[in-house]
Amino acid sequence: MMYIHQSACISAQHSFGSADLNKLVPSNQNKMLAIEPSYPQIPPAMLRRMGKAVRMGTGAALTLLPEGGWDGIVIGTANGGMEDCIKFLNQIVEYKEGLLTPGNFVQSTANAIASQIGLQTANRKYNVTHVHRGLAFENALLDTDMFISENPSKTYLVGSVDEISSFNYNIDFLDGWFRKSPASNAQLYIGSEEGTLAGEGASMFNVSGLRQNALASIQRIGTIHGEDPELGKKLFESVISELSVSADETIDLMLSGENGDSRLSRYYEACESLLPDSVTIARFKHMFGEIPTATGIAVWLATQIISSGEIPVHMIKKQTSKKPIRNILIYNNHKGVQHSCILVSAVSG
Repeated sequence: MMYIHQSACISAQHSFGSADLNKLVPSNQNKMLAIEPSYPQIPPAMLRRMGKAVRMGTGAALTLLPEGGWDGIVIGTANGGMEDCIKFLNQIVEYKEGLLTPGNFVQSTANAIASQIGLQTANRKYNVTHVHRGLAFENALLDTDMFISENPSKTYLVGSVDEISSFNYNIDFLDGWFRKSPASNAQLYIGSEEGTLAGEGASMFNVSGLRQNALASIQRIGTIHGEDPELGKKLFESVISELSVSADETIDLMLSGENGDSRLSRYYEACESLLPDSVTIARFKHMFGEIPTATGIAVWLATQIISSGEIPVHMIKKQTSKKPIRNILIYNNHKGVQHSCILVSAVSG
């Protein structure tokens, strides 16, 4: 089992440092842009040369640096620093393959985030980036979980990062994944429209196999590919049934990745139909937007809810009781094809 000991999140809400999630920060031109801190841990000369994804990932990670460093750094991202990649490719054309800016090239690859964290902390241990679109963070968790099963006393950094690059935003916009008419995140779930709001952010976690002083635990990670809603439903059902058999507990909260896109509603409705009336259902993408690695921020949010025992009112879709929240099941669907379930639980004792 994987235990979360520390977490950090940079997002479109006031999530970094002293988090305040009760007040909803509004969207801007159908985008949920990250509220970046001043990054005091990063030298200014280096900060100026960093792309946004690298800044967010490195800045969030350095606040968690344990004494002695990490025993491994594992990052999940769908695109990495795509904005720097496009800048570099444009320079190749503009300067006819002449003198190019090396900074854009160095930070254009998906593994630049994990690499920068490793360089900043002089960490020469396991360092890897998982790039699997909407399941990148889940694969990073699975990779880390295998290490923890062999070395439970060691501490690993696992996280997710994605930015809104003009390149990817334009492609997804033309493909119909983002709203074409002006939309407010406060009204995201009202009506029936195609598309959603774009988001970006970074989430980082210190994890190990030790229960002591843990904020929460990750008990189960499940993924599946396919367009049939029954696939996601079966994955969701297997997690619920496994929890009730192994721990004699039930789901207290479903954290839904519903994003206001009418084409994806059927996937979330299929999973919600399996829950008893006593389970609270909450949504989070009106806060952070649609991010390929949105589940990273969802795990951070679940940890916050377990620690505080409170759910921001604007998140709640359905609440029939106010019982203590011990087991949170996150279900997310990326573009109708990639399904994932992550079970985050409170640590007893």
